[in-house]
Amino acid sequence: MNKRKRVGVIRGGPSSEREVSLKSGEAVLRELRENLDHRYEAMDIIIDEQGRWSIDGQPIELAHLPLRVDVIFNALHGAYGEDGQVQKILESHCIPFTGSGSLASAVGMNKILTKKILLKHGLKTPYGRELSSEEILANPQESAAELFRSFLLPAVIKPAASGSSVGVSVVRQAGEIEPALVSAAKHGGSVLVEEFIPGQEATAGVLEGFRDQELYALPPVEIRPRNKFFDYEAKYAGASEEIVPATFPDHIKRELETLAQKAHRALVLRHYSRSDFIIHPRRGIYILETNTLPGLTNESLLPKALTAVGGNLSVLVDHLLGRAML
Repeated sequence: MNKRKRVGVIRGGPSSEREVSLKSGEAVLRELRENLDHRYEAMDIIIDEQGRWSIDGQPIELAHLPLRVDVIFNALHGAYGEDGQVQKILESHCIPFTGSGSLASAVGMNKILTKKILLKHGLKTPYGRELSSEEILANPQESAAELFRSFLLPAVIKPAASGSSVGVSVVRQAGEIEPALVSAAKHGGSVLVEEFIPGQEATAGVLEGFRDQELYALPPVEIRPRNKFFDYEAKYAGASEEIVPATFPDHIKRELETLAQKAHRALVLRHYSRSDFIIHPRRGIYILETNTLPGLTNESLLPKALTAVGGNLSVLVDHLLGRAML
């Protein structure tokens, strides 16, 4: 009988997306323990807000981690877990893990670098500008006034390096600019201001090596937020309608799938990713960002897309662990 692989599921972390990560990791642990226990021995690795690690409630030194696990399932989100930091730690200890490597993760977390790479590979992104968080917080009134003079509204203001729409605002009038800038500036060293492009919202995921395809395109998900845009509440509190398969024309679905594949390759990502889009009725499809560690909660979009083609979270977890151990 083959020995079960020891899987450490990393979740939690010090970022503003800690709660989402805890839920993603909980979902992965449940699948490992209830449906995949014949193949894997699951261990719950929680990183607290201070960056301390524990396995099944017991503190552990990172130097001892390779002795305890064979592979890591990375269920972290946001800073530390999604920006390459934890990936560097795992790489330095020669521990295989799911998701992209440290360099690709760092680039993918930085929206400004990501925009430059995507544009270079022929993908359309909204016009944008980078602002210094330090300058915004030092003089928010002047920063808001300068932006109002030089940038057309409506605009989207967001941290340059965060996920789950944390700190993101759509501003439509002058009085909304200053609080939006301050909110975004609290989540990193830079703020990205982009033109607001109205249209239909969509997301499309890809899986490497799935069903004998080099890069399998999952069916796009059509997003109909009950709020004005697909914000944190819409993503995780059920405040949106998500339709999969989407009701878009077939040629739009195919283009979304192709663009998600192009983004994954352009950013040199690994195992899986999910890209978000806006479909403008005249200007075409714009890519907004690419998520290198898509969420795996009950509200998450990539598992819903996989379910639409006959898969489930157990299949996804097993597949990603298999890719990590290749």
